[in-house]
Amino acid sequence: MLRAAFPGYALAVSDQYAPPEKRPPLLAYSVLMAIFNGLFAAGLLLAKRRGRELPERPAAADIALIGVASHKLSRLVGKDKVTSPLRAPFTELQGHGGPGEFEEKSRGTGARKAIGELLICPYCLGLWFVAAFAIGLLFAPRLTRLLAAVFTALTASDFLQIAYKAAEEKGLG
Repeated sequence: MLRAAFPGYALAVSDQYAPPEKRPPLLAYSVLMAIFNGLFAAGLLLAKRRGRELPERPAAADIALIGVASHKLSRLVGKDKVTSPLRAPFTELQGHGGPGEFEEKSRGTGARKAIGELLICPYCLGLWFVAAFAIGLLFAPRLTRLLAAVFTALTASDFLQIAYKAAEEKGLG
């Protein structure tokens, strides 16, 4: 797409950015950025057309709730053993990670590699989930807060599990 519109430019940029063996899929990354921005803008535009008011100042409680929930949801999608079938077409198992988690690396080239890198990166996924929760607050705030509360409570549960295990290992449990 970019190469068709700007054949010399896209090739020159990617050639100058990194050697072929280290080159990330810049075109596929650009497409993912366009998809994200398009979906977010469409959500905001739809909210405006439906008369949904943007908050003048987001509530601190919503920011905290969404922040913690997005953290947990991005780890569930990006690292959890049980969600590995979602990542499997785009990743390769490397081994065990944290409690209940796998470490994986993306595989393939182009879009497959870019999607794999997105799916194994909790930091990258976090932006997508924060944006989804933000749009959710505009259209279905009660449902969005309930879902965010579930993932926030799961985060607290995870920390308690880790603390309990640490206490057991020190002979305190």
